[in-house]
Amino acid sequence: MSERTLLWILAIVVGVLSGFAAVILKQSIHILGHFVSDAFAGRSRWLYLLIPGVGMMLSMLFVRYVIKDDISHGVTRVLKAISRNEAHIKPHNTWSSLVSSAMTISLGGSVGAEAPIVYTGAAIGSNIARILGLTYKQMTILLGCGAAGAVAGIFKAPIAGVLFTLEILMFNISMTSILPLLFSSVSATMVTYLLMGDTVTLPGGIVPFSLGNIPYYIVLGIVCGFVSLYFLRTTLRVEDRLAKMRNPYWKWLLCALLLGVLIFLFPPLYGEGYGSLTAIMHGDAAIRMEGVLPQWLPDGKWTMLAFFVLVMLAKVYATAFTNGGGGVGGTFGPTIFTGAITGFVLARLVGNLGIASLPEANFVLVGMAGLMAGVMQAPLTAIFLIAEFSGGYALMFPLMITSAISFATIRLFEQYSIYSKRVAQQGDLLTHDSDRAVLTLLRLSDFIETDFRPIAIDKTLGDMVRIISSSNRNIIPVVDEEGLFQGVVSIDDVRAYMFNEDLYGKIHVYNLVKDAPGLLTLDERMESVMDKFEATQAWNLPVTDAAGKYVGFVSKSSIFSSYRDQLHQVSHD
Repeated sequence: MSERTLLWILAIVVGVLSGFAAVILKQSIHILGHFVSDAFAGRSRWLYLLIPGVGMMLSMLFVRYVIKDDISHGVTRVLKAISRNEAHIKPHNTWSSLVSSAMTISLGGSVGAEAPIVYTGAAIGSNIARILGLTYKQMTILLGCGAAGAVAGIFKAPIAGVLFTLEILMFNISMTSILPLLFSSVSATMVTYLLMGDTVTLPGGIVPFSLGNIPYYIVLGIVCGFVSLYFLRTTLRVEDRLAKMRNPYWKWLLCALLLGVLIFLFPPLYGEGYGSLTAIMHGDAAIRMEGVLPQWLPDGKWTMLAFFVLVMLAKVYATAFTNGGGGVGGTFGPTIFTGAITGFVLARLVGNLGIASLPEANFVLVGMAGLMAGVMQAPLTAIFLIAEFSGGYALMFPLMITSAISFATIRLFEQYSIYSKRVAQQGDLLTHDSDRAVLTLLRLSDFIETDFRPIAIDKTLGDMVRIISSSNRNIIPVVDEEGLFQGVVSIDDVRAYMFNEDLYGKIHVYNLVKDAPGLLTLDERMESVMDKFEATQAWNLPVTDAAGKYVGFVSKSSIFSSYRDQLHQVSHD
């Protein structure tokens, strides 16, 4: 069997397993959610102040004492695994995210199941490749197959699964390598269809596209771009502030109380919120019948509009409180939810003002794509996911318009998506630029050469000659009595004196030492390393630790050799 055939077969296996994982997660959330709803049916709504906090606590205890590992922000961690860990993901991630996110979401945590299932699918692909001893390139492809299968399985959207992997996770993948992603996505979708039927997630309410509504879809794209900016920056800011709280139990208590209050005031924030979106797509009667509006809300068209504006703004806080308080879930689902509310609010605002009567169900779906294109910076994924998500391609043109404009709008302010921003800040983000992608994969510590014999700065020329005679290097690093790097001495600098033995005791190292053309530190990024080699035109540069102690030298030629090998890995099959 050829390697390519083996990869295709493994891609199908990974897709089937990812599809099963998606079904297990969706059914677990559904069954547990109904159990909780039935258990508290007819009881006081004040209990909803407490229920989400219970789910967060169970998830936190499970992660803290059973898993003993951080499994939050699944998509971001997949990106880090590709960048830092050579596509290795720990075995427990094949199931731990399923358990923790099911507990979080079924009890009302305001997050999505999509990021945990992506992490699970990627872990399945990574660990199958690890067990079989496959190469980094093959492991990365199978990791992507798992992620593609997970997205395809949970949404019944095979094209979106492939595009999600290509736009967000993968880089410089060849056309031949796309085949395994297709096999995996189709396999996962077939599993979901076989086990859960062929119904779409958000059916009904769509009307034929009208050219007269194009200006409103353009406006929606601009609005989605700015809402995306709000969503991304607010999420990161709130999570950063919560991360400063050291005591996990006090942090849980604060987040549980805040989340409980938000859900009590705004019932659509409970859980994933897809039930509320279905009601919104079917009009006001369904909204009231399904209990989307709280009982305390007075009647009135402007009152309802103001309520949904607040829901749109509050969702990001509910998501951040859920994750910050120990829950496990992603921002994928909340992005879709917020986009749907954004589209509904715009359509309802235009209608309330008497400007036009817009099809709200259409704007709900297009708003989903607009916010996904902005927050995730993946417009193609957004377009095809919503097209498949809603069971047809009738809205393809408005989906393209709104997604493109939203993406262009947020790119004026943010270069990275919500998944990649933190990874990029740490310098570990792989991109579609081959040079930067390869440099990200390289580690300075792998190139340090330690056969350069150092000499103390107070030693004599005679001591130096003895070191030169036993070394095959033409550079001698100079250190002080504590091992701190002081500079270098080149054999060319010594050659004029080394054959005059009368000078052996008269000339000291400190008479000959020179500053190194550049200095590297152990934790320096490879992009910076190459910049220093370029600026100094040196072939060898010294490396020190954080305290300034000499560690070794790095050779430009050894980096170039590894660079060529790595470039071949990421650019070819």
